[in-house]
Amino acid sequence: MALEIKICGLKTVEAVEAAIAGGASHCGFIFFEKSPRHIETAAAAELRKTIGNRAKTVAVTVNADNTYLDEIVAAVNPDLLQLHGNESPERVSEVKARYGIAVMKVFSIRGADDLSKVGPYRNVADRLMFDAKAPKGSEVPGGHGVAFDWTLLESLDPAIEYMLSGGINAANVAETLRRTRPSALDLSSGVESSPGVKDTAMIDEFFRALAEALECNV
Repeated sequence: MALEIKICGLKTVEAVEAAIAGGASHCGFIFFEKSPRHIETAAAAELRKTIGNRAKTVAVTVNADNTYLDEIVAAVNPDLLQLHGNESPERVSEVKARYGIAVMKVFSIRGADDLSKVGPYRNVADRLMFDAKAPKGSEVPGGHGVAFDWTLLESLDPAIEYMLSGGINAANVAETLRRTRPSALDLSSGVESSPGVKDTAMIDEFFRALAEALECNV
């Protein structure tokens, strides 16, 4: 299976077009007011039209209640719901049943004990993502531009497929692929000129670096 790429935290037509032109398989919108990448549902709905069927649309939420999820799903019609909070396996199952949409559960990783929490979700979530745990005191779970200790993934069951996030950018994508075995990569701050501001030149640069890395069979 070809490596999938998700560009997350998109807020402009220009950024969406750059992501898709580069080869993004997934375009992500963040619905979490404390994040600098937060987008209102009406704005996301307009950008969803720009994406069309050229990439999968992902709605990212953090411990969202059904009222907010109802609003997001109705307005944006996402292909994938990304749950980036402390949602239980039961909550993941409930969300899947309520909307009939695939769900990706995110795990914030700092140590081996964080990876040990994956088991109960394996047969519930459609996809898994591993992201770096936020610095202490932060109210935003992702998008901090830091990576966790990737050697922790060496103990992971090889049968587990995952999307990798946290600190990935043009400068380190080759190393990322050498040291890990993700089925997909997720980028946000790695293609930003400042928090929440996507840089189309950085998006282009990332995809060029990715192509070179894949060509070298890293």
